[in-house]
Amino acid sequence: MLERKRRKDRTEITFVLPADTPPGPVSVVGDFNDWQPGVHELRTRKDGSRAVTVALPGASTHVFRYLAAGDYWFDDESADGHDGTNSRLHT
Repeated sequence: MLERKRRKDRTEITFVLPADTPPGPVSVVGDFNDWQPGVHELRTRKDGSRAVTVALPGASTHVFRYLAAGDYWFDDESADGHDGTNSRLHT
């Protein structure tokens, strides 16, 4: 799930996943972090879900995927669209 907060010059996107699906550490990787795993690792929130927030420029389009333990790549069903194997979002 994606949560969005629009700011004056940027949009804060919070990537949210259930507590244990998939199990183990999960990172969001995309063109905004040069596809580097671990840069934006999801952390447990008070409600038990896992999330990480990334600030992106306003009026831009980005592609991303999630990377879980065991080299398991997956998409976000709530993304604005999909481009081949990547999820797409618009700020």
